[in-house]
Amino acid sequence: MNSKPETPVTVIGLGLMGQALASAFLKAGHPTTVWNRTVSKADQLVAQGARLAPTVGDALKAGSLTIICVTDYQAMHELLGASDVELHGTLLINLTSGDSTQAREAAQWAEQRGAHYLDGAIMAIPPTIGSAEAMILHSGQQSDFEAHKSTLDVLGTVTYLGADHGLASLYDVAGLAMMWSVLNAWLQGTALLRTAGVDAATYAPFAQQIATGVADWLPGYAKQIDSGSFPAEVSALETDARAMAHLIEESEAVGVNAELPKLIKAMADRAIAAGHGGEQYPVLIEEFGKPRND
Repeated sequence: MNSKPETPVTVIGLGLMGQALASAFLKAGHPTTVWNRTVSKADQLVAQGARLAPTVGDALKAGSLTIICVTDYQAMHELLGASDVELHGTLLINLTSGDSTQAREAAQWAEQRGAHYLDGAIMAIPPTIGSAEAMILHSGQQSDFEAHKSTLDVLGTVTYLGADHGLASLYDVAGLAMMWSVLNAWLQGTALLRTAGVDAATYAPFAQQIATGVADWLPGYAKQIDSGSFPAEVSALETDARAMAHLIEESEAVGVNAELPKLIKAMADRAIAAGHGGEQYPVLIEEFGKPRND
């Protein structure tokens, strides 16, 4: 039997995600202090054994580490920037959504006030918190992460990305780009097949097989991108562009929106015009890497 006392934690911000985080700590036996502007949101957690702090400052003093999960970075600064809030010596883990610049600036701000700071991103929905399905990313000082990894592990699959505080936010938006791209591609295909009476449920297993197969290409394509060399081992971009044209033509012929395939082909056409038609698809990283001002 393990008699070692569990680390006391504080959770500031009790939206659906904050409640899920605090509940996971409580279920794992961690003394948990909570605070929220709307006090009633703490009721269920208090019933589970949480302590409701009367002020943010009191909440910060209660735990060895503090998780903050609020609306945005501005809300975080407003709460923690008050004159009566002491951050010195606090390990602050910010799981509030924002961009990488905000994360880096928040780290500098917190460290100037004597706090240790980790920025994070939750790649999960509230019901999965506390299970391996919940992916939670952290960036910042590795020693701060390692010192509390065993406590953070109760939230899900926690991953350390590196010392740059902006990495968690960048991974977050990169993951969103992946998610929406896969879903949009599936919706495009579903819209096409519905014109022939094929329902989404029938198409979904086929789409899953395609998505899994494409995912298997990623490590090899990543090597091409990192090396800057794109030999056409499978297909040349100019060949892919012809298939893109077919997708556009088919979409328009059956009355399906063709904006997405037209966007993809426009990028391919620019790469081909720049002399990359004989190279493999990942050469499009050059197009994704440039801003478009029009």
